[in-house]
Amino acid sequence: ESKGWVPCTKLGRLVADGKIKSLEEIYLHSLPIKEFQIIDKFLESKLTDEVMKIMPVQKQTRAGQRTRFKAFIAVGDSDGHLGLGVKTSKEVATAIRGAIILAKLSIVPVRRGYWGSKMGNPHTIPMKVTGKCGSVRIRMVPAPRGTGIVAAPGPKKLCQMAGIEDVYTSSSGQTATLGNFIKAAFFALKKTYGFLTPDLWKKTHFVQSPYQEHSDLLAKKAMK
Repeated sequence: ESKGWVPCTKLGRLVADGKIKSLEEIYLHSLPIKEFQIIDKFLESKLTDEVMKIMPVQKQTRAGQRTRFKAFIAVGDSDGHLGLGVKTSKEVATAIRGAIILAKLSIVPVRRGYWGSKMGNPHTIPMKVTGKCGSVRIRMVPAPRGTGIVAAPGPKKLCQMAGIEDVYTSSSGQTATLGNFIKAAFFALKKTYGFLTPDLWKKTHFVQSPYQEHSDLLAKKAMK
């Protein structure tokens, strides 16, 4: 679909023109991503998607019930990017397709760190984090190398897709509600970049936002 892509947002135009080289530039300026083709352009070769759950949901009407299907899909590149999408539709295939697009749009960076010595590549989460959705709470704790992912099947899959190799987890609440369970795990992993650790205390060098930097190009495109 992204082959004949005609971008319709400013960010999309800059990505299509090759002015933005990586997703990290977009995250640095907190620019909202409204087109899934942007994610495809940067991560398509590495991105994998997994159907976490498909469940029927019903609405009571005068004529009986109306059943629709709700799909939960996770996407990740096993290298610090993770997204979760939820979509409801009359048909399973349509729900899955919509959930994949929403998952791509919700992709966030996941920070990885060390337990103990800083040898080799980062392998676990940098600090303890918690996530909550509904009654479900999940707490993730950094673990030493070789521990593996100590978690239930749902959060374990999300951690693998985010590229985390070792982590301890503890959860409470109605974890049988898988939708809330994986959402809580996603919110917890999302928090890893929301925590300011001492190694990030360096002086910030402010740079122009891509919209300002390439404003002439965007103005020309708008004129056309």
